[in-house]
Amino acid sequence: MKAALRITLLHALFGWLNLSLTAPSIYLWLGLPLIMRQHGWSGMDIGLFQLAGLPALFKFALALPVERRRGAADASAQRYRPWAIALCLLLAVLMLLMGRRELLGSRNELFALACAVALLTTWADIPVNALAIRVLPEAQRLRAGGIRSAALSLGAIVGGGIMLLLQTRWGWRAPFWLMAAGIGMGAAGLLLLGKTAHTAHASDAAAHRGADWRGYFAQPAAPRWNALLLLCFPFIGSAWFYLKPLLLDHGFAAQQVALIAGVGGGSVAALASLLAVRVTRRIGVAKALPAVTLLSLLALLALALAVLLRAPPAGFIAAALLVALAMGAAASLAFGLMMYFARPGHSAADYGMQASLFAAGRMLVPLAAGALLDQIGYGSMLLALAVAMAGVTVLAFDSRALIARQAAS
Repeated sequence: MKAALRITLLHALFGWLNLSLTAPSIYLWLGLPLIMRQHGWSGMDIGLFQLAGLPALFKFALALPVERRRGAADASAQRYRPWAIALCLLLAVLMLLMGRRELLGSRNELFALACAVALLTTWADIPVNALAIRVLPEAQRLRAGGIRSAALSLGAIVGGGIMLLLQTRWGWRAPFWLMAAGIGMGAAGLLLLGKTAHTAHASDAAAHRGADWRGYFAQPAAPRWNALLLLCFPFIGSAWFYLKPLLLDHGFAAQQVALIAGVGGGSVAALASLLAVRVTRRIGVAKALPAVTLLSLLALLALALAVLLRAPPAGFIAAALLVALAMGAAASLAFGLMMYFARPGHSAADYGMQASLFAAGRMLVPLAAGALLDQIGYGSMLLALAVAMAGVTVLAFDSRALIARQAAS
């Protein structure tokens, strides 16, 4: 198989896997809040439901059995494939179980099953993306990050738009069973990948020593990068999380919300993810990093102004799409740079640590934002997020040269 075609197929496979693993989480934590709001759930209730995603905080620990050393031969790309297949199949079975009956009236059961989904999606994400780091050439890392971010944005279309429409038309069962089929197809792709998968980095087998987080944190740019991982995404992500209830509470019909924030916003975020890769390659990480944080700040201010000034529907739609644009660009750059901070021989452990930091901010900030929403309303909550994002923008400007050197090394 020609190298270019092989790389294209690998990008397609990992893109599909990331989409399939993202759609359940998007549906549960971004799609269902719309339905929850219709069933009387408060902003705090919806925010607390995010705690079902707590397993994502412990991705660094879930990486330990995946990264466990079994010998030099097992340090190749092949060591991650069985883990990815097994965890994907378990997740597909769980999705079938969740679809057996409607659970909105059984909050404890819904929360427990959502925790299980979070555990399996979090765990499966580790070997899938560690495998991607191993088999894709280093020059493809920014592209892989962009495709992953685009897949997550398409997951927003699927989980936050299409699945909501399916649920409205065909009931509770349809979204879960369709998502189970998508996950199963991804596992089948990994089976077909088989023994053709080989490490793209010759030094990996020799470098493998199992989990070694001291080495990860000892990297020169690690302190600044870890701070940005915690903070660069969750403020714009919180605006995206509460966007559907916001539009619903400002007079938009449920199907309009699904089309605007789910399909429209997801499409814009996916395009922004791919465009961010091209822009970053052209202008460099040192300029792209602060530019992305500044774009997020402007998007938060635009949505806050739309709420405070009681903008017409077109104003809300424009602000919502700007939030989607900023979110896609921020995620694309973050995922691409995560690959550069994953050391050879420690792909799963380093990726797991970074993903845990990313998830910590992504989960905790929406919870705080939900409390603010109930106390001070949408406009003031968005202004508070914008103030915090301004601080992140300053940090990005101050850290840009150090992180750019790490990406170039």
